[in-house]
Amino acid sequence: MNVWIAVLATGLGCYGLKLAGLVVPQRVLDDPRIRRFSELVPVALLTALVVVQTLASGRTLELDAPRLAGLAAAVIALLLRAPFLVVLLVAAALTAGLRLLGV
Repeated sequence: MNVWIAVLATGLGCYGLKLAGLVVPQRVLDDPRIRRFSELVPVALLTALVVVQTLASGRTLELDAPRLAGLAAAVIALLLRAPFLVVLLVAAALTAGLRLLGV
């Protein structure tokens, strides 16, 4: 039962956030602090997702060499201005190759 309460509360919270975004006055949205915040939040959330997916295994912190090497390869590909699909393929290929080699 607790799971359904959490699902309903999350759904209502998401709906409330969407509704709040629609009813916020334009003068609030024009504030430079709000604009800067809304530009940086997606970057922070994506970074958190990458870190969790790279360094966590279940509820434990796991420093896995192939995953860290894949992340490093992705960062290098991004610094070289590679397209996003190429970044994903490079990271996945390196990670899979290292796992295949038993690293």
